[in-house]
Amino acid sequence: MTYHAGIIGTGGIAGMGILGMHDEEAIGREKIDASHAGGYAATDDIELVAVADVDESKLDTFGEAWDIPADRRYVGHEAMLEAEDLDAVSVCTPSFLHRDHVVYAARSAADPSVVWCEKPIASAVSDAEEMVAVCDDTDTELVVNHSFRFTDKLRRLRDLVRDEGILGDVKSVSAQYRMELMRNSTHVLDTLVYLLDARASRVSGHITGENEALDALDATESVVDAGGGGHVVMDDGTFVTVDCTIPRDVSSMTLSFIGTEGKLYMNNDDGEWRYWSLEDGEHVERSLPGIEGAWTWESDYKGSFANAAAHVQELLGGDAENYSPGVAATRSLEIIVGFYLSHYTDSTVDIPLPGPLREVPITSW
Repeated sequence: MTYHAGIIGTGGIAGMGILGMHDEEAIGREKIDASHAGGYAATDDIELVAVADVDESKLDTFGEAWDIPADRRYVGHEAMLEAEDLDAVSVCTPSFLHRDHVVYAARSAADPSVVWCEKPIASAVSDAEEMVAVCDDTDTELVVNHSFRFTDKLRRLRDLVRDEGILGDVKSVSAQYRMELMRNSTHVLDTLVYLLDARASRVSGHITGENEALDALDATESVVDAGGGGHVVMDDGTFVTVDCTIPRDVSSMTLSFIGTEGKLYMNNDDGEWRYWSLEDGEHVERSLPGIEGAWTWESDYKGSFANAAAHVQELLGGDAENYSPGVAATRSLEIIVGFYLSHYTDSTVDIPLPGPLREVPITSW
């Protein structure tokens, strides 16, 4: 059986290259495999048949690169979703548009069974919650592209931490990554939530106001997204320190976990994962069972889109349980919004956020 997919938005993550990860001369000019379109192309049974964008020039460039016929390149998502019968829809637009595009797709005549949405899930917690609710009501699987979840090493590490308990009860985590919080650091926060299987309960934050991506992206409107971080108390009692203020060219994505039975150090940028088991009061370095080597951008991230698309195919076939659902993606968004609220109100913020605070948007590209 062949499933049909469509993409809303023809930017870098859709299939034309990502700033800081691909050759700048290729971005926007050549198709890039580490993308939604590249993921679909790597599957056996999903065919990318349609694409939509409001920019006709970008639409045609994408269509030519990925062999989308001219009559299936739509100006605006409404036109595509009214004309096409789609099994899967990718939402690859800026995060402040995700709510509109996901909700419209889930309710549309295209009637997709899966919506594969880029991260972060939305700009406001209320938007994310509405996306989840509408997809539940329409029996649509909402898959959020926190791409680290689609790498084999991190999935195995999750099993070791959560199911096999190699760290025991995690007491403390320190996390560090590059600015900006929404555009980039959502990855490290989702990894935190994923490995702990926990939700924030209290947040204290600091926002730098710095955004190094805007000029490089040639963004046409201002956004709130910036570097920042703070302290988070999770609902399982884990105390977390987050620093996502660092410029891209000197940053490394690191997480350090300390538990009652071991400790773990992860450095994804430099390809170093280390684990120590607590034995008779001493930390003894051991290999991570079932994991060969460390996670790297080259060997793991680049394959994550093909893995995610394969997961979409499994969901379409009824052969899997969604392992990057909207509910989980909302957990990292809550932390980011909490950092902003804490900084600008000079207070500690409790999660779940009360009603009006759920509607505060943190816009990002």
